[in-house]
Amino acid sequence: MNVERTLSIIKPDGIEKDLIGEIFRRFEGAKLRIVAAKMLKLSQEQANQFYFVHREKSFYADLVSYMTSGPVMVQVLEGEGAIEKNRLIMGATDPAEADPGTIRSDFAESIERNIVHGSDGPLTAAEEIRFFFSEEDICLRRP
Repeated sequence: MNVERTLSIIKPDGIEKDLIGEIFRRFEGAKLRIVAAKMLKLSQEQANQFYFVHREKSFYADLVSYMTSGPVMVQVLEGEGAIEKNRLIMGATDPAEADPGTIRSDFAESIERNIVHGSDGPLTAAEEIRFFFSEEDICLRRP
């Protein structure tokens, strides 16, 4: 497996529930290194731009509203198979369908308030990482 990077976001409901440490623990327990991280409050413009791919979908306005409702924690995860590992740790988008022990199964309230976001593939990961971080922001770490 290749070492890769992926973007992860702890959404406003995850911040409200004080889950940053627990979620980071799960990443690190799965051998994913956090090589960049910052807390921020997305502006309307940033959320519109980040979720632009969903602009034609019925949930777009609610998603943008939710993502701008409070602070988020964005991080770059690095490790072997990081994209797939992160998606397994998160669980299915709908917490009712998420496997037990996943972040969404354990903590999410609904498909709309589902605690975390993770890139869905290598191209998306690269774009999403560039959206929030410059190369200088990413700290290279030895395994």
